[in-house]
Amino acid sequence: MSVIIRENRKEDNEILAKIIRTSFHDFEVSCTNGTVYSDPTTDDLYSLFQTEKSALFVAEENGLILGCCGIFPTTNLPDDTTELAKFYLSKDARGKGIGKLLLEKCIEKAKGLGYKKVYLESIPEFSKAVSIYEKQGFRYLAKPLGDSGHSGCNLWMIKNLD
Repeated sequence: MSVIIRENRKEDNEILAKIIRTSFHDFEVSCTNGTVYSDPTTDDLYSLFQTEKSALFVAEENGLILGCCGIFPTTNLPDDTTELAKFYLSKDARGKGIGKLLLEKCIEKAKGLGYKKVYLESIPEFSKAVSIYEKQGFRYLAKPLGDSGHSGCNLWMIKNLD
């Protein structure tokens, strides 16, 4: 596999927004408000991830962008906690270990930035991703943390990095 994991670039914006929104259609997820689908930042992830203590990584193979995953200091999270955000893969990239590479890169970056925990929000329709989180040591929470603005999510998980 000749996949490279790199930081996102401004020119990635359009294809990443398409991959994210297409994932909702692929998994027959409602595209209502309260999800990343309708979040206006989805169209300019480059600018969003210029925020201090954040990072967005892109998986690319032979010039083709396959997906992304990032960490973000979501409002009202504890200071030692970052949110795993914008974790989406194109249909052709799923089931090949690319998601695991992206997730591991984000965990490594979170540790490097001094975070002690990684939090995430998801929905049951993305069950394949949820199984990756479970295998990586994330545990379920009873309620959301922070203020992501994604009220459409109903699964919340956290992982201790120590």
